[in-house]
Amino acid sequence: MTTKLSLGNLGAIAPAVAKPSYARGDLSPGIVHVGVGNFHRAHQAIYLHKLFETGRDLDWAIIGAGVKHYDAAMRGKLEPQDWLTTVVELDPKGFSARITGAMIDFAAVDPAALVELMARPEIRIVSLTVTEGGYYMDADTGGFDAGHPEIAADAKDPDEPRTVFGIIIAALMKRRVAGTPPFTVMSCDNLPENGHVARNAVLGLARLRGDDSAAWISEHVAFPCGMVDCITPATGPREIAIVAEKFGIDDAAPVVCEPFRQWVLEDNFPQGRPALETVGVEFVDDVAPYELMKLRILNGGHATIAYPSGLMDIHYVHEAMENQLVTGFLDKLQHDEIMPTVPEIPGVSREDYYRMCVERFSNSAVGDTISRLCLDGSNRQPKFILPTVRARISQGVAVDGLALESALWCRYCYAETDSGKAIPPNDPNWDRLTAQSKMARDNPAAWLAMKEIYGDLGENEAFAQRFEHWLNALWRDGTAGTLKKYLARG
Repeated sequence: MTTKLSLGNLGAIAPAVAKPSYARGDLSPGIVHVGVGNFHRAHQAIYLHKLFETGRDLDWAIIGAGVKHYDAAMRGKLEPQDWLTTVVELDPKGFSARITGAMIDFAAVDPAALVELMARPEIRIVSLTVTEGGYYMDADTGGFDAGHPEIAADAKDPDEPRTVFGIIIAALMKRRVAGTPPFTVMSCDNLPENGHVARNAVLGLARLRGDDSAAWISEHVAFPCGMVDCITPATGPREIAIVAEKFGIDDAAPVVCEPFRQWVLEDNFPQGRPALETVGVEFVDDVAPYELMKLRILNGGHATIAYPSGLMDIHYVHEAMENQLVTGFLDKLQHDEIMPTVPEIPGVSREDYYRMCVERFSNSAVGDTISRLCLDGSNRQPKFILPTVRARISQGVAVDGLALESALWCRYCYAETDSGKAIPPNDPNWDRLTAQSKMARDNPAAWLAMKEIYGDLGENEAFAQRFEHWLNALWRDGTAGTLKKYLARG
């Protein structure tokens, strides 16, 4: 027997489930958040929920928003339950559930209405989780893609915007005319220098308008960078069943996540901000060192375990962490090559951070999959692995394990595991990657010739030689045999 989630039914939900202690009627909006997906509801919305539980800053509630068809679908799921969400933390020691109410409305998926909403004076922050692909980045340069058809359409008709950045610009210009101070644009997406990326997208489109909007935005609008972290699986039948069977709640769009979350933010909010430091958010002058630590140790660690596990037909991440060859590879590569490239942060232990990552990877309750970690390697490798390779090369030190990691990715893109099972496409450039991998079986240099990924690294003799050595070993000895040889090197 389950209870349909809604404000009116909160009293009927089991006492074991934490419910909002604040009255929803006491909240008023201060944030418009674009992209009401699982990560937002497991991360930013949780921090605000916790803040409201203390009785503070009740004028910073969220109005959800979106511009895509799936945003309309999410709105349709959340509206009947009064915008409430059940968040279940998957701690192996015992699951816990809370109902969060930090979002008090969800705007209609209508660009004109969204411009009007963002132009309201009480909105002081517009935040985003629109995924890396939502920032219109050029695949080759990493900069803003001014030629994207959606951007071109907004540039041609700026008064009828369709992209989130066109809508943001239109709202900012409306505030400018009205004499209303501009809101802060806060990216909450998991990508390097997310504030700079958001700024580049807004300014890139504004420059195409042919007016002075780009100059005004550059001078007056803040785009703080932030580092965000919380493993949040997609919601499927398994997750809905957990919420229904363990907690008796009928939630159309519940969220499950690990019990860990982190948020480090540059303190750059000219129109004010909620006191999130009271509920665990770290405000710093420079996010870059924290971001670098996460990118190299956590994200680089995920990449390290992903491809050998995929080649050995390991399904779940926690199962990979039970395999001594995988964990041995992770531990040796981290300590020998990755962690030494991460600068010290006062008061933060790299070793403690790494051990925490290992604990998180080992969480069997999350059910994170190796196939998810293997996704989109052509975008992830240049962000999570290859900068570390370059840092090591610049220092004149070994890249042996990093070359093996790259060889494992190449071997994985052959689209066949060691046992002969087919690996389904999992990258926007899968066909090209597979073709290059097949050529690299006899000519390893063919893989490193992908300059859009490796740049000039293929011309570095030290890296290229070790890559060739390990790729040949993978074809000769298999993944397990190759890892044993790597670990035996001491």
